Amino acid sequence: MKNQKKQNIIQLILALIIILLINYISSQTFFRLDLTADKRYTLSDVTHELLDSIDKTVYIEVYLDGDMPFGFQRMQKSIKELLDEFRVIAGKNIQYTFINPSASNGQSKRDAIYQDLYERGLDPINVKDRGREGGVAEKILFPGAIIIYGDKETPVNFLKNNPAFSAEVNLNNSIQDIEYEIVDAIRKITTTKRKKIAFIEGQNELDEFETGDITKELAEYYAIDRVTIKEYLNILEPYNAIIIAGPKDEYTEKSKFIIDQYIMNGGKVLWLIDAVTVNMDSLSTGSSTFALINDVNLNDMLFKYGVRINPNVIQDVQCAVIPVNTALDSRQPKFVPSPWLYYPLLISPNNHPITKSLNMIKAEFPSVIDTVGNENDMIKKVLLSSSANARILDAPLLINLAQVREQINPAAFKKANLPIAVLLEGTFESVFKNRYLKNIIGMDDASFKETSEPTEMIVVSDADIIRNEVRERADGIFISPLGYDRYTKQTYGNKEFVMNAVHYLVDQKGLLELRSRDIKLRILDKAKIIDERVKWQIINTVFPIIFILLFGGIIIYFRKRKYTA
Repeated sequence: MKNQKKQNIIQLILALIIILLINYISSQTFFRLDLTADKRYTLSDVTHELLDSIDKTVYIEVYLDGDMPFGFQRMQKSIKELLDEFRVIAGKNIQYTFINPSASNGQSKRDAIYQDLYERGLDPINVKDRGREGGVAEKILFPGAIIIYGDKETPVNFLKNNPAFSAEVNLNNSIQDIEYEIVDAIRKITTTKRKKIAFIEGQNELDEFETGDITKELAEYYAIDRVTIKEYLNILEPYNAIIIAGPKDEYTEKSKFIIDQYIMNGGKVLWLIDAVTVNMDSLSTGSSTFALINDVNLNDMLFKYGVRINPNVIQDVQCAVIPVNTALDSRQPKFVPSPWLYYPLLISPNNHPITKSLNMIKAEFPSVIDTVGNENDMIKKVLLSSSANARILDAPLLINLAQVREQINPAAFKKANLPIAVLLEGTFESVFKNRYLKNIIGMDDASFKETSEPTEMIVVSDADIIRNEVRERADGIFISPLGYDRYTKQTYGNKEFVMNAVHYLVDQKGLLELRSRDIKLRILDKAKIIDERVKWQIINTVFPIIFILLFGGIIIYFRKRKYTA
């Protein structure tokens, strides 16, 4: 008896020791299992690297709290879960709080808070929510965050608003991009050493005002210069990428050679080339203008690299609008927004990190890009294209405002998915291979490279995609946000496309890969719910009762057999 008691005590002590040992090991070791099919709770490697590199506290103020519609509650939950994961890696260097901007008493105080958040960069939205008593109330939400690091702060707006998608899809796209948005913002304010980007000028490219908004945005991440090539062979060497935006004058052979050798040494280029130029000022003062061929002596380079920009114009049924005066000659002007087929709203495929979940991109007189050559070591990917209802018009071309009143003939718009932006990745052959260099640069260049290192470039057949509107006012020059349409008050995805394109070129693929994550949206089929409502009500209410009664009857039967035997 004593031995049995002693054995029990030893077993109890051993059990306690094992429990304490397991608790100690679990407290010192962290691991989690993500069993979701889309790995929604697994942080990327680039996120781990960034969080490990933070040397002081990052404060995150999330302005999404209080009584909200269910969709935004889901977003709030996703943000909190993500920030908790961040804290596991970064520890006390990540601090966050959720704030309800509508919690203050008094409308004047709330309005002051709303104004402050708007000025700091958060976008408000109006939502309608059904209250507990069945009434519908309108609320102002700020689905975003302010990230603070030292004396710097940056806003993050989580909500995507693509009119081509439903509210559920937009919300889901917003939730799956939360990690990217927060990590991108933290990287932006914690980076001390910035890579360098150059806008090329000297050939009548878009100036610093016409590219002012995108330059300001890029300057949050990179050191930006405007460079005139002139005669300096190595002038582009310090730059991680260059942007050639809308040249109207011809490039000299020497300038082309400098760009070519920059590419051969692994340089990245964002080309935005207008194959056709149109003077829209002529339409504003008259009724017609011409689309003329714009040859800037780059066709041979682009062809050698794998693309050809055709001297034509795309018309698309899916297009933006322009204001057209519909009043009679003697009457007061009356401007009405009218579809303008020359301003296509471009489709961005959802299968590439540059274009995933982007709003439509507004283009103006774009041309068709053909991919040429059959290089096995090069990848060519269409990033932007027309809709399924487009057509091609060859330049030179007469353009008249009266065309807005013409009836659209669907039979004429049968061209689908015409390429307008193409990504090229791989090794490129120099356009100056087998050419006598002394006639071009004035000397023999022993460092000439015929084949490039692996690199990337993006070719866009419309420079207006990067051009913001510039207006002169009494108080100076006013630069509109890139992609903003002042007639419809809508902001298209031009800025996001250019930013993603530059990030991709400047070796930020790891970060952009976060945008490729696909969290499946499992939405109930409303039509099926209505049609099969009674069936599922019966299954969910009657079947459990039948199962319990059947199970209880079986138990009683076996108990009777056991105890009556």
